[in-house]
Amino acid sequence: MSNTNQPNPTQCGVVAVLGAPNAGKSTLVNRLVGQKVAITSSKAQTTRARMLGIALFGTVQMILVDTPGIFAPRRRLDRAMVNAAWEGAQSADAILLIVDPVKQRRHELEPLLEVLAKRPERKILVLNKVDTAKKEPLLALAQELGERAQFEEIFFVSALTGDGVEEMKEALAQMMPEGVWMYPEDQVSDASERLLAAEITREQLYQQLHEELPYDTAVRHEQYKTRPDGSIEVHQQILVARESQRPIVLGKGGQRIKAIGEAARGELAEILGVKVHLFLHVKVAENWSEDREVFEEMGLEWVK
Repeated sequence: MSNTNQPNPTQCGVVAVLGAPNAGKSTLVNRLVGQKVAITSSKAQTTRARMLGIALFGTVQMILVDTPGIFAPRRRLDRAMVNAAWEGAQSADAILLIVDPVKQRRHELEPLLEVLAKRPERKILVLNKVDTAKKEPLLALAQELGERAQFEEIFFVSALTGDGVEEMKEALAQMMPEGVWMYPEDQVSDASERLLAAEITREQLYQQLHEELPYDTAVRHEQYKTRPDGSIEVHQQILVARESQRPIVLGKGGQRIKAIGEAARGELAEILGVKVHLFLHVKVAENWSEDREVFEEMGLEWVK
């Protein structure tokens, strides 16, 4: 639906945010939106659900599909995440390829470049983390990658500090087609509050447990309700794959899970603007990564 009769016609489009794991996709989406909508972590492959961020630039609305990092899938969960990533790129008005110029992760970047070279969407190459990269190798990498997949533009940014992001955002906005906005002006994500709450708790698990806990954890929503005073009550299960992992999450005298809960509760309260009561408990579920229901709760498709 076009609105060319209006003095300032609006534009609206979909942007797929792709890249090897841990390239900084979620940090960049949060920066473009102007607030947190996707979880970030130093661990690779933290994005599981295909979370949407909604960014505005003047009369332009951009729907950012923050896809899971694309990598060689081994487990069912991996396959579902890769599926979600490529689904996010379909019918997009533009694709952002985010590259970490320091780590590069060539074994994951190469197949991505090969596929992108064949895709018809307009593409922008974003070299992230330029605050930590050396200039000469950075320029050489930009030239090399720029020749691989017909990128319309190349940007050097730091999603962490915001350097270069506004210029990239403006270029992206100019690529969006004319059309009415898909979401209200004040909406920043299409993720439900329940999913957002689970993602925030999962982020705290990564941040506070570091290397102590394997990647085999999930946070499962149990209950989410509004109390009469307007505050939110949230109950969640932390799923671990083995009994030996339960004490790691709980910590001595329950101190670790208490700290995780306090940090997650504070962040969720800040985002929602209301007081939050968060209740966590740990459950051992050896085969949770084979549970179809858990996948659907995370917004992922069940992949055989």
